[in-house]
Amino acid sequence: MVLIRKLLKPTNDYVFKRIFGYVGNEEITKGLLNAIIDGANIKEVKLDCKEILEQDLKTDKFGILDIRAVLDNSIQCNIEMQIIDRKDIENRLLFYWSKLYSKSINLGEDYITAQKTIIILFADYEITGLEKIHKYFSKWHICEDECKNVILTKNFEIYIIELPKFEKYSNESELSSWVKFIINPEVIKMSEVKKNESLKKAHEVLNEISDDEREEELAFQRLMYIMDKKAIEAAGFDKGEKVGIEKGIKQGVKRNTLKIAKELLGENIDISIIAKVTNLPKEEIEKLKD
Repeated sequence: MVLIRKLLKPTNDYVFKRIFGYVGNEEITKGLLNAIIDGANIKEVKLDCKEILEQDLKTDKFGILDIRAVLDNSIQCNIEMQIIDRKDIENRLLFYWSKLYSKSINLGEDYITAQKTIIILFADYEITGLEKIHKYFSKWHICEDECKNVILTKNFEIYIIELPKFEKYSNESELSSWVKFIINPEVIKMSEVKKNESLKKAHEVLNEISDDEREEELAFQRLMYIMDKKAIEAAGFDKGEKVGIEKGIKQGVKRNTLKIAKELLGENIDISIIAKVTNLPKEEIEKLKD
């Protein structure tokens, strides 16, 4: 009996980097970027791939699973698959952008030499604050508040792809084929894959690493780390929610007790009796007279 191995999920950030961030896969990355960046027509992609060690998969070591690339020798680019919602992604994106942008200016050079810097985020969750954006793909610039079509600088670009929004807002664009593949490569039609040479190569690489026991193990280790992080965060939320409820109940009871004490004072009931009934200190009841 032949067992058919399931394909690894590209939403796993380790798998995502193995497909799009490894030297030798530049044509794949170029195909994805040309589908994302308007009118880019990128000709050359240089990937900056640092070795991923097994211990790195069990940490959130800064930027270890990001994909860094130089496009056509003139554009700095960072691509990230983000799985865990840390509620601070907008600040994280700006930090990544500023770090890359500052690197493009050599010491002693004029700011005019600064290179265009692009950040691309794939988020496997819906981003808080973007609920009113009724599409899965959004592009961001710095523009004037009233004159939205006036861009301050073309050196700043951020692209956000919210994967959970895809099913509702998908279309027939080239990017949609890539997003289908990233979300679930098991269901994308091979006829759709074969139409796009870069996507076809991505599918081939995914098949290769899915059939490699070592790669499967590394992807599994990363998945377990992610699941543990989510479980810890969920537990923290539950604990915080429980504490908050308990605190709210106590505050509600205290407010109600003070209200009763004040009403009893209004009826000229002796303070010592009110203290006995409500368990409030006499000093606190005295203050209610004011």
